[in-house]
Amino acid sequence: MTDEIISFITRFVPLTEEEIAIIHEQNLIKSFRKDAVLLSEGEYAKECYFILQGCVRSYYLIDGEEKTTEFYTESQAITPVSYTQKEPSKYYLSCLENSIIALGSTERNNQLLEKIPKLQSMVAQLNSDLLIQKQESFDDFKSLSPEQRYLRLLETRPDLFKRVPLYHIATYLGITPVSLSRMRKRVSTKVKQ
Repeated sequence: MTDEIISFITRFVPLTEEEIAIIHEQNLIKSFRKDAVLLSEGEYAKECYFILQGCVRSYYLIDGEEKTTEFYTESQAITPVSYTQKEPSKYYLSCLENSIIALGSTERNNQLLEKIPKLQSMVAQLNSDLLIQKQESFDDFKSLSPEQRYLRLLETRPDLFKRVPLYHIATYLGITPVSLSRMRKRVSTKVKQ
């Protein structure tokens, strides 16, 4: 399983055989089955995550209803607020597919960066990319209509429509599944014309 993380890292920086061995020693890759809960509301996050394979959903449970806030797929990092703030989580993280995830902790990450300092540039780039993605997602939600958000999601992340149940996509867009169904029909009719 560590081959996935090596493949990912070498897209950013070359690794020597010795550095690859150091990464293998970390034992930071874990498999999770579909529906596995990585973090529950009220728990303290002890790790951050990097998706190598699979799909993870973050969501809140509000008055018994799930409200999806994000989908994480390959090459995306998840740093729970609970992990950085050292407070109980206000949301859940669960696997929508069987997933292979790299687990990180401050101590382990620091040790790895100490042993392989050139990874710092990769980490900085990934953090910067993550901040930009979060800001764009937030801006879209605040400024676009539900139909515009749907079209943007269809344009930027079409894979989600094959991987994620539509009722989760509906809550992510802030609409009901019935509204999403109507919207999809309306949009497909416009495309055919």
